[in-house]
Amino acid sequence: MSKFWKSGDPYIWLTGVALMFSLLMVIGLIYLIMSNALGFFWPSNLAEIQLKEGNKYLGFVLNREKVPTLGGEKDDKYRIRVKIGNRDLYGLDFKWIPEDEIESISYPKDAVVLERREWGDMYGFINEIEQDGKTISIRNEDSWPVLLSLIPESTATYKKIKKIGKNEIGDINYKIKQSEQKISGLEKRGGNQNDISKLNDQIKEQEAIYKVKEKEIQSLYKSLAKDSVVIQSIDGVEKGIALGSIIRAYQPNNMNLLQKLGFYFSKIWEFVSDDPREANTEGGVFPAIFGTVIMVLIMSIMVLPFGVLAALYLSEYAKQGSIVKLVRISVNNLAGVPSIVFGIFGVGFFIYGLGSTIDQFFFSDSLPAPTYGTGGIFWASLTLALLTVPVVIVATEEGLAAVPKDMRAGSLALGATKFETIWKVVLPGSLPAILTGLILAIARATGEVAPLMITGVVKLAPELPIDGRFPFLHLERKFMHLGFHIYDVGFQSPNVEAAKPMVFATAFLLILIVVALSLGAIILRNKLRKKYTLSAV
Repeated sequence: MSKFWKSGDPYIWLTGVALMFSLLMVIGLIYLIMSNALGFFWPSNLAEIQLKEGNKYLGFVLNREKVPTLGGEKDDKYRIRVKIGNRDLYGLDFKWIPEDEIESISYPKDAVVLERREWGDMYGFINEIEQDGKTISIRNEDSWPVLLSLIPESTATYKKIKKIGKNEIGDINYKIKQSEQKISGLEKRGGNQNDISKLNDQIKEQEAIYKVKEKEIQSLYKSLAKDSVVIQSIDGVEKGIALGSIIRAYQPNNMNLLQKLGFYFSKIWEFVSDDPREANTEGGVFPAIFGTVIMVLIMSIMVLPFGVLAALYLSEYAKQGSIVKLVRISVNNLAGVPSIVFGIFGVGFFIYGLGSTIDQFFFSDSLPAPTYGTGGIFWASLTLALLTVPVVIVATEEGLAAVPKDMRAGSLALGATKFETIWKVVLPGSLPAILTGLILAIARATGEVAPLMITGVVKLAPELPIDGRFPFLHLERKFMHLGFHIYDVGFQSPNVEAAKPMVFATAFLLILIVVALSLGAIILRNKLRKKYTLSAV
């Protein structure tokens, strides 16, 4: 037995078992997230549940569980959880129904699901469709094709309203704000009154255009309100719904597999390309995707040169001694500092320090309203760059140390200076290790939330950091982030239970983005490693 332990075989098995359990835990976690995320978009059948006492419910059956019992009870009873929708009628989204109270479950073909911009989904049956107060169709058979033909028109009108409000009125507000800032600056400096009056005239012109656009939007809203559909719930309550508030309508029990697949992929596309709605619990997450990717790119641009330069100085130029050892220990310890500490430092140094100074010198006309003296995507990216720079420094130092001394000596023997040797021999040879550090930095920074909450991330950003207005990239703007979106929807939502599928979907999307960003860096690293390995042979 002693020979068996001394041979080392048990330790090999122990490490293998530990690796197996680690992989199983990772796979299990990913499967849990993926199953809850991807199933969220599938159009399940809409069940009509008849109870023995006479009540009826219409909704999606989500899951089945054993009814919790007291210690003395032995009979196993089960219940099902049904998403009944119609939040404006019932005040709740879900209902638990004991199975022993159910008389029958059926799936009516004419049951309709209406996805609304507010109050969640509506489940029921079409009674009639009205246009300008007049009934144009009754019953489901006649009304369903009419409803499908009218929804695209109302959707196009709603998109036009959104475009006018976001682009045209947004440009007007931007011009007014710019003129007001110029007037404020001229008044502070005692400028020419003629210039101030010209700017006031420009503001009046923009305000006149604003009133025209406002009337146009009001007219479009009236056109949206003229068409409506009357839906009858399963318990006989009628509800009139304006077509302008409906995103899509479908009959899940009357769809074949191909139609359900088309619906499924259209929902996924909406999730990744649309803006959020209903307090972020429905709709898409495109602004959060955009903010996350832009923040990581800015962070990478900032952290890579500083981390590489610091590692170069420590490895190639600094005199090795106790001070350098202390610096290396400090760098390694920085990697273990809680991220919220970096966030507090970012608020104090970047926002209140650098940001306020920038405002005083370059944006004094906007004061007291801060421009850079408040949270924004640039300060959040810099904070994360500080958070991840120790990883890049350590990885770069390891890569520099791995470059063979013979290559350095050969370069110097051929007459190259130390700088030329570092630039043309040492750095190219250590690029794979540098990119490894960048990969680790990206993986950590993408999922961070705590420092972002106090340096620029918000629940809902009215504008993206990039738009068509000069200077196009607005580093001072606040932004949305997928990690914070998960926190907000999962813990701050007024309807957490209904928002749970959105949490899983966003978490799975965040994992995919981390994998995509890391995979891109890994592919680049492998190409560079192959290139410089072959060139050294």
